Amino acid sequence: MPDIRETQLLVIGGGPGGYPAALHAADHGIKVTLVDSDPKLGGVCLNRGCIPSKALLHTAKIIREAHEMAKYGVTFGDPKIDMDKLRAFVQQTVVGKLTSGIASLTKGRGVDVIRGHATFTDANTVEVTGENPCTIKFQNAIIATGSLPIVPKPWQLNDPRVMDSTAALLLPDVPKKLLVIGGGYIGLEIGSVYAALGSKVTVVEALDSLLAMADADLVAPLAKKLKAEFEAIYTSTKVAALTATPEGIVVTLEGKDTPASITFDRVLISVGRRPNSANLGLDKAGVKATDRGFIPIDKQRRTNVPHIFAIGDVGEEPGLAHKATAEARVAVDVILGEPAEWSPRAIPAVIFTDPEIAWAGITQKEAEAQNVPHEVLKFPWAASGRAVSIARTEGLTKMLIDPESKRVLGVGIVGAGAGEMISEGVLAVEMGAVARDVMESIHPHPTLSETVMESAELAYGGATHLAKPRKVAK
Repeated sequence: MPDIRETQLLVIGGGPGGYPAALHAADHGIKVTLVDSDPKLGGVCLNRGCIPSKALLHTAKIIREAHEMAKYGVTFGDPKIDMDKLRAFVQQTVVGKLTSGIASLTKGRGVDVIRGHATFTDANTVEVTGENPCTIKFQNAIIATGSLPIVPKPWQLNDPRVMDSTAALLLPDVPKKLLVIGGGYIGLEIGSVYAALGSKVTVVEALDSLLAMADADLVAPLAKKLKAEFEAIYTSTKVAALTATPEGIVVTLEGKDTPASITFDRVLISVGRRPNSANLGLDKAGVKATDRGFIPIDKQRRTNVPHIFAIGDVGEEPGLAHKATAEARVAVDVILGEPAEWSPRAIPAVIFTDPEIAWAGITQKEAEAQNVPHEVLKFPWAASGRAVSIARTEGLTKMLIDPESKRVLGVGIVGAGAGEMISEGVLAVEMGAVARDVMESIHPHPTLSETVMESAELAYGGATHLAKPRKVAK
C-alpha cells in the first residue's frame, strides 16, 4: 500500500529557513512535516557553509595572532597542524553537535521529519523519493531549498583538484599553491583559512576590486592586509581556461600585469550561488520561477499560489542565513493569520575575514546611486583605546545619517569583531534612532563598541577622542 500522509504545513528544506519555520509553526499547534534530502538537518549553512567556515576561520585567527605576537615580545613555535584532528573538530565536534541539537528540537516539537526529495505533483501534493518514499498532501507549504555553488561549464573538469566551497571546507589537504577564482566573501574567507594553514594563495577577480558589494572604505583595510598574506591578488582579470595536467591545474589568465598562465595544486571556484529550485516540479503546482531560478514572492513571502510560500535563497536576494530565519517567522505568522509582512529596514551583512567587515542599512554607494541625502561620519580605530591595546588600529566605524533629522540611515564597520558589533547598527536603523540616541547611550570603556558612539558624536561637532581639523585661514 502506498504511504499517503496529510499535514497542515509542509516545509521543503531543513536549512536556516526551513527548520525555524517548522519549529515556529509547531510551537503554535500546527501539524508540520519537514522534508529534507540531507542526512542531517541544518542545510548548507550548518553542514557545508557558515558554520564549518567559521570554525576554520577561528583556527586561522589563532595561527595569525600567535605569529603576530612575536612583534610584542611573545614568541610561539611554528604551528603543527594535525589535519585529521582539525577535520574531526569541524565536522564532529562543531557541525555534529549543532545538527544533533536541531534533530532534538524537531523531535521535541513533534515535527515529522522525512528524509528524501520532494517534488510537487499538484498544488496540494508532493511525492517524496529517497530514504522515506511517500505521498504528502498539505494545506500550506513553505519552500526553503536554499542555493547551490555556481561552477561554469568550462571549469567543470571532473577533477577533485578543482573545488567548490563545499569541497574546500572538507580540507582535503593543504595545497602548496591555491587559486581562488572570485574575490567575494566566500573566496576571501576560505582563502584566508588556507593561507593561515600554509598555502600560497592567489585570488583572481573579474571586477576592478575585491568585495564589490561592500563599501570601499570598509574594504580598504582588509585588502591591504590580504595583500600581505596572499601570494597575489589580480583584479580586472579573467580566467580564460583551466587545464588539468599531472603537475597541477594550469590556469590561463587575461588581465593587465598578470602572467599568461600559472600552475596550481588546487583551484577554488567561488563565483556565486544559484537558487536550488530545479527538480521541484514547480510547474505542476503552478508556481512561477524566473529564468535564474528565483521564485517571485510578495511581502508575505507568498508565491503566485497563495498557500505556497518561499523563503531564503530560493526566494530573493540577498542570500543570507539570518534573512531566511527572519522570513520563516513572517511566512508562518501569515499562515497563522497574523498581520505580518517582510519590510526590514536593515538586513546585516558580515564578511568573516580578518579584519571582519559588517554593515546594515544603506551604504554610501547606495545612497549616492539613489540620490538619498546623507552625511557621512567616520571614526578611525586609531583613536580607540581598546583597538590600540589589542594592536588592531586598522579598523573604521562609519555611520550615515540624514543631514536634517540626524536619523541613522546605515552603519558600516571594519575591524576585529565587526560582526558582533553590527547589531547595534541594525537596531538603530530599524528603530529609527537619531545619532543623539546612539551618542547618549553610555557604552562601556574600553571597548570597540565605543567607536559607534563616537562616530555618532561627529554629528554634533566632534568626537571626544578625535582631533578636530585645523581651520585654514582665508
